[in-house]
Amino acid sequence: MFYDWLACYQDYEYDLPIVSPSGYAFVDFTAPEGDQYKTPRQNKLMHEGSYSTTILVHVRGRRVYMSGNPSRYNRLDNLFGLDTIDKCLAVYNGILDSLGLPSFTKCKNLGFIELQQHNGSVKMQPVVDGCVITTLHITTNIAVGGGTCIDTYIRAVSGLSYLNRRGRLHPDGKTADWLSKQGNARELYPSIYDKAYEMENGKGCTLSLVKRRYGEHSEEYQYYFALFQYCKAAGVARFEQKLNSPYLKKHNLQYYGLSDYSILPKIHGEFLILDEKLKVSDMNINTITETLIKEGVCLNTKAANITTLYAINWMNGQKFDLSKSQVKTHRARLRKIGIDIATPCNLHTFSPVVVREVTEINKTPLTPPSFYKHPVINHLRLVA
Repeated sequence: MFYDWLACYQDYEYDLPIVSPSGYAFVDFTAPEGDQYKTPRQNKLMHEGSYSTTILVHVRGRRVYMSGNPSRYNRLDNLFGLDTIDKCLAVYNGILDSLGLPSFTKCKNLGFIELQQHNGSVKMQPVVDGCVITTLHITTNIAVGGGTCIDTYIRAVSGLSYLNRRGRLHPDGKTADWLSKQGNARELYPSIYDKAYEMENGKGCTLSLVKRRYGEHSEEYQYYFALFQYCKAAGVARFEQKLNSPYLKKHNLQYYGLSDYSILPKIHGEFLILDEKLKVSDMNINTITETLIKEGVCLNTKAANITTLYAINWMNGQKFDLSKSQVKTHRARLRKIGIDIATPCNLHTFSPVVVREVTEINKTPLTPPSFYKHPVINHLRLVA
């Protein structure tokens, strides 16, 4: 597990230097002479690194805001990245230092101030003396096999539910994601996508872009092409969870230095085992019944057969009254083997595939190739 996006800010007790080439300031002509010009508001600065990488830096009065991919900064790729938040913030601190800005620090104290609302009520506003994280992306690469395995796998998991969210397969068949019941990703956005396809056809650093920028015979293109071939042969499914500000606040993960980030591997681990629900190898009455018994969901054949009939009717388009107790019982049983009769059966996305260690799809953590260039961290200055 590593981090490939981080957005954060910190407030300071003094005015900060001008680092942006542009901005604006308010003028209060009614104020006494000398106090007419207010603190300048600087525009966002896209700080550039090597390989056309950028990190956003925005100074707003006494607040510094940064966002970007610290694992990608000064690198051609980010197949593998920085595995701690400390290292990510060390990258940011290196940039801040080069701009003459103060570093991000760990929160040591948390307090509250009263803010008067327009309706007369009082809101308690938290105040901290360190870095506040607003967005965090956690990522893991899993190899599921080359050829058609990656497409089959993504199509299969898109038919599963995660955190009571329905899976969705993108039109190109290369990405599965899970939105909330409201159809948004306000708090959390989990997705699984084909990394090799993204390297070739994505919006960021692609094969064609590297070739055009550095040349077909350049060291950069040869390295990136070899990395693409490695991902394609391994069938890399990239598991990514975007934790947005509402999610971080709900789980008390926003205050760097005070928050407990040891729960992040557990949160991500629950996403990585999503495919354990893919149990049924062939959609017919016999295998569903056998799977229900084999997995210990049903204790006898009679109970398994009744539950299987619900699955068959679901495949035929029947809708169920989810308020009935017997429907709740059979739905709960079927969900344990990857079938949710509460959602319409989509035969385009539903794929009865088995994910095991050494059978149809061989799912293993991806290991870096021998030629891989890992992020250099010996020059980073860790957060105080």
